[in-house]
Amino acid sequence: MLGRLGAGAAALLTLALPAAALADEPVTTFTLDNGLNVVVIEDHRAPVVVQMIWYRVGAADEPAGHSGIAHFLEHLMFKGTDKVGPNQFSGIVEAQGGDDNAFTSWDYTAYFQRIAADRLDLVMEMEADRMRNLRLTEEDVTTERQVILEERAQRTDSDPGTLLMEQMRAAQYLNSPYGVPVIGWRHEMADLSREDALSYYKRFYAPNNATLVIAGDVTPDKVKVLAEEYYGPLEPSDGIVPRERAQEPPQLAERRLVLEDERVSEPYVFRTYLAPERDPGNQKEAAALTVLAELLGGNGQTSVLARALQFDRKVAVYTSAYYDGTSIDDATFGLMVMPAPDVSLADAEAELDKVLDDFLKNGPDPAALERIRTQVRAGEIYARDNVESLANRYGQELSVGLTMTDIEGWDEALAAVTAEDVMAVAHKVLDRKDAVTGWLTKPAAEGEATP
Repeated sequence: MLGRLGAGAAALLTLALPAAALADEPVTTFTLDNGLNVVVIEDHRAPVVVQMIWYRVGAADEPAGHSGIAHFLEHLMFKGTDKVGPNQFSGIVEAQGGDDNAFTSWDYTAYFQRIAADRLDLVMEMEADRMRNLRLTEEDVTTERQVILEERAQRTDSDPGTLLMEQMRAAQYLNSPYGVPVIGWRHEMADLSREDALSYYKRFYAPNNATLVIAGDVTPDKVKVLAEEYYGPLEPSDGIVPRERAQEPPQLAERRLVLEDERVSEPYVFRTYLAPERDPGNQKEAAALTVLAELLGGNGQTSVLARALQFDRKVAVYTSAYYDGTSIDDATFGLMVMPAPDVSLADAEAELDKVLDDFLKNGPDPAALERIRTQVRAGEIYARDNVESLANRYGQELSVGLTMTDIEGWDEALAAVTAEDVMAVAHKVLDRKDAVTGWLTKPAAEGEATP
């Protein structure tokens, strides 16, 4: 995930959850006549409010050959309108004691402000204004295009680990647009034009393609009045169609790659597998995969990989596993092993496979599974205590097609995960022929064999 200030991917508690932590904040939803979905999350503990506007469009929705346009437009949205001068938006928010930013992912683009509750009308008016009234000059586009090219140079091209992930993702997704980096391919970014940006903007930045989330010291009645005043008059777009994307063909063999770079200080093995996403009305597999990731590599002291590779066999200095199924199409499940100084990448990978084989044969320790289920659910519940985190959760999950019922039932889905569920998804997902395995390493010295 990328933002205007750079890249953007849970607290774990093992004690019983206090009753107060289980109490949901009041959440209200409604839709304006022009199609804008609105979510109001009340939290009256402090006179602060967060406004987030989520557009249901991201890097996976870009026209072929125009990679990076979603992220580029995110930058250009700060160039101003007839009412708000160029680059003045953030300054106005800051002058009121608030802060703002934006970020882009494959499935959505979001903008937010955090400000005193009695200034909500101000930021609502400004955000609604730039939804349909952005003004761009050729100079704006030329300047900001150089900014995103420099961002790619600093955050991607100069980081071997990021380059490996980019190459692995492209290998993972042969047909899906998820294989294209959010920031874009450099040669296509360099050709993005004012016409490209405005065409994309006029089609996708509209009330019928957005979700407005207001969280904090507000009431639904007040938000509805303000939303109808500022967002209500905006015209919907007739270019919004169902997000039907190219899907992946069956993977017939493991894909492998080695990235050699002089800048690598710590070599590692990284492997990803295609994995089911969270689907509306059916979150069982995603919940089990979330628990599986925590079991295998969620904790640097007690997880399966940490215990086996870092402490028992002492072949690794770091291990991890991850899964996030909050996407429209298939997600990825990832594993990483950083070998000890005297262990080769080949040996580290072989040890990883031994641990996985053992897990697939014997399953999780029952006590560990119960602990992880409690930890994962606790992390979800305690995240509700942060109003900005809660707004982010609703905005993100609604933007990928999940429903309010799905969102509010996620922690129950996690609590219901059984050992059988974990093993079912482990056997389904952890198949080498469905994997992409990458090695990050320094170039081999002269006379040494290349991995």
